[in-house]
Amino acid sequence: MANKEKFFITTPIYYPSADLHIGHTYCSVAADVMARYKRQKGFDVMFVTGTDEHGMKIETAAKKQGLEPMEFLDKIVEGIFDLWKLMNISYDKFVRTTDEFHVKAIQRIFKALYDKGAIYKGAYKGKYCVPCESFWTETQLVDGKCPDCGREVQDAEEEAYFFKQSEYAERVLKLYEEQPDFLLPRSRVNEMVNNFIKPGLEDICVSRTTFKWGVPVDFDPGHVVYVWVDALFSYYTPLGFMSNDADNLADMGANPRRTMNSDFESYLPADAHFVGKEIVRFHSILWPAMLWALDLPLPKQVFGHGWLVFDGDKMSKSKGNVVDPVILAERYGVDALRFFLLREFPFGIDGNFTNERLITRINSDLANNLGNLVSRSLSMADKYEVDTNAESREQKSDAELVALISETRVKFEEQMEKFAFQGALTEVFNALDRANKYIDETMPWVLAKDEAKRSELERVINTLLYVIDECSELLTPFMPETCGKIKAQLAGGERSALFPRIDIKKELENLAQNG
Repeated sequence: MANKEKFFITTPIYYPSADLHIGHTYCSVAADVMARYKRQKGFDVMFVTGTDEHGMKIETAAKKQGLEPMEFLDKIVEGIFDLWKLMNISYDKFVRTTDEFHVKAIQRIFKALYDKGAIYKGAYKGKYCVPCESFWTETQLVDGKCPDCGREVQDAEEEAYFFKQSEYAERVLKLYEEQPDFLLPRSRVNEMVNNFIKPGLEDICVSRTTFKWGVPVDFDPGHVVYVWVDALFSYYTPLGFMSNDADNLADMGANPRRTMNSDFESYLPADAHFVGKEIVRFHSILWPAMLWALDLPLPKQVFGHGWLVFDGDKMSKSKGNVVDPVILAERYGVDALRFFLLREFPFGIDGNFTNERLITRINSDLANNLGNLVSRSLSMADKYEVDTNAESREQKSDAELVALISETRVKFEEQMEKFAFQGALTEVFNALDRANKYIDETMPWVLAKDEAKRSELERVINTLLYVIDECSELLTPFMPETCGKIKAQLAGGERSALFPRIDIKKELENLAQNG
C-alpha cells in the first residue's frame, strides 16, 4: 500500500433532514465509480462520504416528530447506510458530524482558526434562509428570496463569530487563473466570480446562538459552530486531522469501513470533491480560504455537478417532488440504475429524469446491446463447441477489433480522468455496437455449416468473447455486479439473461396506475 499512488475523493456530506433521493444517489454513484476505477488502476483510494447532522433544520424536524435530535438522526442515517449498501457504494470512511471524534476535532479547528486571527467575534444582521442554512445580503437575494432555493428569507440578528473570507478574494481569483482545473466545469468559475467575488466577498458567519444543536464553541459557551466549518472539515477529520490523539480514538461504529486511523497527511491533497452546484461557492471560495488560513494544501479539484430535475424542477425533500432510488433499484436493478445515472446525462449539467428515459436506456443499451451480445455470443460458443481458452483469446481474435478495443480503452480512460462518465460509457458502447454488427457481417451460423471454415468460426467467436471480456472490465466500476456475472459466464459459469427487455408501454401504464 505504501508504494501505491493515492487517490482521495469525497462526496458532500448529506443533510439527513429526510430520506435521501435520486439526486444524492447520483453524486454518490459518480464518486463510487471514480473510486472503483482508480482501485482498478492500482491506486490506494480513500473515498469519504457521510452526513451533516447539525443545525436548526434538524432540531426543528426532530421536534415536529416529538423526538430528540439524535433519535431522529439515527433513524434517518440507518436508512442512508441501507441505501448505500443497496447501491453498492464502496466508501472507505463514513463520517457523521455527531461522531465524538469529529466534534472534538471541530472544536480544535475552530480554536486554531480563532488563534490565528482568521475568526473574530461580531454581530450579524441580515437575511437568513432556514432550508439552506445560509445568510445573504440584500443584493444577493433574487426577487427578495434565497438565490439558491427561491424560498422566503427571514431577518436575523445575533452575536456570532465570523471567518475573514473577505481577505481572500484576490487569492481566490488568482487560484482560478493559475489553476484552471481547480473548479470544474469551467462555467462554475464565472458563476463564482460574477455572483460572489466581484459584488464584494464578505466575511462569513461561522457560529450561532439562536439554536443549540451543533458543536459547542468550547471557549465561548452559548455559541455553536455554524455549518460550514463543521461540514467542510468532515472530509479530513475521519482521516485523523485534529482527531488522532489517543483519547479521541473512539469506536466509529459497527461498520468496518468506519474504523479510525491517522493517515491524514499521506492522502493530502484531496484529488476531487464532488458536490452539487448549489454548494460550489462554499467549496471553491470558503474552503480554500480556510485551508490557507491553516496552512493546509488545497484539493486538486472541486467538481460542481448538475442537478437531476423532475419535470424541469429541482428535486427537493421540502418540495416533495423527489424520486426514490430504492423503488427504482428494486424494480429495475441496482446496476441498471447506476448505469443510467451516468450514461444519460453529462455529469456537469442538469439532467431531466423521467421513468420513460430510464426504461428506454435500459432497453437500448443494456438489453438490446450488451445483454444481447453476451447472450448470442455465449450461445454460439456453446452450440458450435468452440474452444474459447481465455488465455489465448486475444491472439485468436480479429486484428481490427483488437485494435478497436485498444483504442477504446485509451479513449475511455481519457474521459474518466475528466469525470466525463457519459463520454467514457459512449466509447464502450460504440465498441459493443461494433461487435453486434460484426456478428451480422461474419454470420457464424453460416460458417458453422462448413468444416473448412472451422478456424474462421473459432476466430469470430473468440473475437466476440474478447470484446465482451474487455468491455466488461471497463464497465465494472459502473456495474460491478453485472460485470461479475459476465466474467463468470465467460469462464464457463451458468448462463443467465442479464437485462430482459421491458415493454415500455405496459410499464409506464403500470407505473401510472400504481403512482
